[in-house]
Amino acid sequence: MVSPQSRVNQAANTASAVLAPPNTPHSSVASSEEKTQLRATTPELRAMKIAIIRQKYRPDGGGERIVQQMRDILHEEGHHVRLICRSWKGDAGEVLTCNPPKWTRVQRESRFAREAIGLAHREQFDLIQSHERIPGSSIYRAGDGVHATWLEQRARVIGPLSRQWQSRDRFHRYMLEAERALFEHADLKAVICNSRMVLDDIRTRFRISADKLQLIYNGVDNQRFHPDQRTQRDEIRKRHGIPEQAPLFLFVGSGWDRKGLKSALLGLSRTANGHLLVVGRDKAEKKFQQIVAKHNLSTRVHFAGVQTEVPAYYGAADAFVLPALYDPFPNAILEAMASGLPVVTSTQCGAVDLIASAENGFVCDSQDIARIGSAMTQLTDLDAARRMGEQARQTVLPLTPEHMRSQLTDLYRKLLCD
Repeated sequence: MVSPQSRVNQAANTASAVLAPPNTPHSSVASSEEKTQLRATTPELRAMKIAIIRQKYRPDGGGERIVQQMRDILHEEGHHVRLICRSWKGDAGEVLTCNPPKWTRVQRESRFAREAIGLAHREQFDLIQSHERIPGSSIYRAGDGVHATWLEQRARVIGPLSRQWQSRDRFHRYMLEAERALFEHADLKAVICNSRMVLDDIRTRFRISADKLQLIYNGVDNQRFHPDQRTQRDEIRKRHGIPEQAPLFLFVGSGWDRKGLKSALLGLSRTANGHLLVVGRDKAEKKFQQIVAKHNLSTRVHFAGVQTEVPAYYGAADAFVLPALYDPFPNAILEAMASGLPVVTSTQCGAVDLIASAENGFVCDSQDIARIGSAMTQLTDLDAARRMGEQARQTVLPLTPEHMRSQLTDLYRKLLCD
């Protein structure tokens, strides 16, 4: 059986081998000398005009951080990069605003897609990278996964009438068609997938050449997210009224239905003494508060809201739980593992690439509450949690921002040379 660590290294080496110029040495993480050699063997490219399309901005969004990183990589390569979006807060370089009227969800997506790709063509960009499902893009980053798969997973937890409505909903029908048109469009040169789960799903569902699918894991700063953050443990626990010795699970994210907070709460209810600290926000928070009250968890569940210094919260915890209904690959799991926390996640989370059950975490069906509860109970043994957390950190150490940057740089150079 191939271990998660082997899968990480194999994916890194395969991507390097495919994208490296002939006779150029490659490794899982390129050294400074190797990067210099790579530049020396790669023909100099003229400065290109490149558009990055992202419809909306959320200050705490992982997708936005990826946009920033990709924009920085291209800028440092000497290219002229502009972001096409409805609005953007913060430093994203030059922005082209594209904010057509929207009265329905279908109009929000379809009008933005039509006008954004039209604007990109009028501006005569050499390369168009979209983070939305927009046919006609040169590169698509599949950070949101596959909409059809999300609908299948959602159908598991909604009632018969809601399932019938979902199948007829005009928004979902539009998204499914936009997704198909995107993946089968002649202009598409590459799809960046952040997990093997998503890559395999796209390859299975759509008529797309396998050589267009690129597996590039997100990078994690393993110095910022580090077990040394445990020095913040007592302070964070005191702030939220959590006993010093209580086994503490951490949940980080927004969109709590999709991220699996209900399953995490029900799993917690099966532990004798575990506590759960929830970092993030959701407009339906009251619904989750009701679940907490129903299962007599009010003294063991702590809602912290959005936090800016998340590393300290990883330091306060003993394990991380995110039994997502569907998630292509949450950055929070990389951060948790780098911080030395074992992870409880689901079969429909891209992080399954990295998890070996009972070694660095547990993988459960998102609706198997008995299994989730059992996994969480095992992690209330703090010695076991600590041992598994050490292995979790070792698993993600190769996945540095520098390695992601190297893979993306190689991909961009390859595409711009074609």
